Amino acid sequence: MRRLRAALLALPLLLAACSGGGVGIESVTGTPTDAGSVGPPTADAPATWIYQLSGYEDDGLGALIAAPHDAAVIDLARDGGEGYFTAEEITALKDSGKRVYAYFTMGSIETYRPEHDAVAATDMVLNQWGDWPDEYFVQYWDQRWWDLVMRPRLDQAMAAGFDGVYLDVPNAYEEIDLALVPGETRESLAQKMVDLIIAVDAYAGEHLAVLPQNSPELREYPGYLDAIDGIGIEELFFLNADEPCTEEWCAENLDDTRAIHDAGKLVLAVDYAADPGNVAAACAHYAEEGFAGAVAGVDLDAVYAPCP
Repeated sequence: MRRLRAALLALPLLLAACSGGGVGIESVTGTPTDAGSVGPPTADAPATWIYQLSGYEDDGLGALIAAPHDAAVIDLARDGGEGYFTAEEITALKDSGKRVYAYFTMGSIETYRPEHDAVAATDMVLNQWGDWPDEYFVQYWDQRWWDLVMRPRLDQAMAAGFDGVYLDVPNAYEEIDLALVPGETRESLAQKMVDLIIAVDAYAGEHLAVLPQNSPELREYPGYLDAIDGIGIEELFFLNADEPCTEEWCAENLDDTRAIHDAGKLVLAVDYAADPGNVAAACAHYAEEGFAGAVAGVDLDAVYAPCP
C-alpha cells in the first residue's frame, strides 16, 4: 500500500541519462524472450477483477472459477511458499472467462517465501518494512536478485500459463533506508526500479503482461510506459478501511493513474471498504474513470462481489 510520496520527478530525462550504477537490461535478463509489452487494453478489457492472495477454499481455485469477475490476481503459490498453482489450475481459471495475473513482490522479500534463505545469505537484504514485520526491502537492482528471485518467478508464471504478472512493492525506492545504500538517492533508486520493470518486460516478451502495483508517478521516467501493459493501484478513493482518501498524494496518484489509462494501459484499481455507501461510491468512481475496479477487505483472503 501507499505509504509515502517522494517529490522527485522533476527531471526524469536527466536522471535517465546520468543515473549510473543501475543494471542494464542485458545484464539483468540474461537471455530474454522477444522484447515488447503485450499491448494496450482492447475493447474486451476487464471491467471487474478479484484480488485474492490467501484463504483459497480447499487450497484450490474453485471459488474463484465460480466468481463472475472478468480478471483475477492471485499469488503464484496457494500457500505463499512452494505450493505453486499448476498449469491445469490456471487453465481452468482462464477458461472461466478471466484474465489471470500472478502476484509477487519485486522490491522486497518476505520471510516465508522459498527464496528467502538464499537472499538472506547475501548482503542484499535491507531494512524491515515497519508495516509488514515479515517483509524486508532488498537491493532489487543487484544481478543476484534477478537470478535468485525475479527470473525464476517469471519462469514459474510462464510455465503455469498466467496471462501476466502483478508486481508489488515498486515503492521500495521510497522506503529503503538510504543509510544502508551509500551513494544512492531517491532519484537513483526510482530509476533503478524503472530499469527493473523494463527488464521484466524484455524477459517476458509476448508471454506475460506486466502490471506493477502502485507508484504511478514512475510514468514520468523514460521507458516505463512502454514496458507496462497496465497498473494496479490501491486506495485511490478509500484508505484502509472506509476512510476517504483526502491526502495530497491521493489526488497525485489519481492524476498519474489517469495519465497511464489515457496512454492506453489497463488500470486495476482496488479500494478497501465495507460500508455499503463507500463500496457504491468507489464503484461509481471506477465507472466514471474507466478503470477496472474492486472493493475488498484489506486481508485479500476471500471472494467478494464485483462492482455492478
